[in-house]
Amino acid sequence: MTRTEKEKAVKVLKKQFKKNAFFYLTDSSELTVAEVNDLRRQCFEKGVELKVVKNTLAIKAMQSLAVDRGFDKLYDALKGPTAIMFTESASVPAKIIKEFRKEHDKPVLKAAYIDTDVFIGDQYIDELSSLKSKEEVLGEIISLLESPVKSVMSALDGGSTLGGLLTALEERAEA
Repeated sequence: MTRTEKEKAVKVLKKQFKKNAFFYLTDSSELTVAEVNDLRRQCFEKGVELKVVKNTLAIKAMQSLAVDRGFDKLYDALKGPTAIMFTESASVPAKIIKEFRKEHDKPVLKAAYIDTDVFIGDQYIDELSSLKSKEEVLGEIISLLESPVKSVMSALDGGSTLGGLLTALEERAEA
């Protein structure tokens, strides 16, 4: 790889690290070409970009970004063969890895970067796969906020008078 090619690769990685709040560092060595292609296909279908990288170039790209992102905690995981899974959803790569490992020994999770939190080691795969997406969390919050409004609306629709409703609310507050 020429110096120009390395600089270009660092620039591309820097852009991806800057753009993605979630990525996984994995070891997919020892997989056959067919198995890697299958893994890539599964990643593609779920909106995850799988990219094999040179560790030194990944470290240089990380070092060129803001220190407060906490990338320095990932440097020790960047040893040996590394593939990075870039994603917009924190749990999708972990789910892909779990599913893929039902039939294969790899990929192994080296580290995960989840919005400035760093998880080092394969033991976090179950925890990471159970993370909820931003949309799921927002949906739950909206449901919780809607519940009291629905109760008031059903009481009003049920023919209760405003006075009766206020009395019921007052009794509930005193209890």
